[in-house]
Amino acid sequence: MPNSVNAGYRGLEQRKIIDRLSSQEKKMPDTIKRCNAEETAACCCVDVGTIIDNENCTASYQSVFANNQEAEMMLNILTVKAKSGESEPCVISHKIEAVDDGVKLTIDFTFSCQAEALIFQLGLR
Repeated sequence: MPNSVNAGYRGLEQRKIIDRLSSQEKKMPDTIKRCNAEETAACCCVDVGTIIDNENCTASYQSVFANNQEAEMMLNILTVKAKSGESEPCVISHKIEAVDDGVKLTIDFTFSCQAEALIFQLGLR
């Protein structure tokens, strides 16, 4: 193809792409309206500052075990896990109480920042 024809063909293809993107942009406001935080309509990504604002640095755990020994074992496992990811000392408070079907273990892990609490919670899944 001669250069002028080739350039015309490329121009036509570019115009088609621009038209297609323009029609997609017109559909985007509906997506933006459904989003609560500052999100991009293309992929519904959320600004990290919206999620991690360091207001909640505590991760909580609660479960019922058959006996006190199992509850203590889980407390030790989770304490080691929390200590392995801390940048500053993690404050750990726990309570073991008898319930109808065993013993209930409740633990609060207060980290120095919310990112550490989030990483700890994701590690429990």
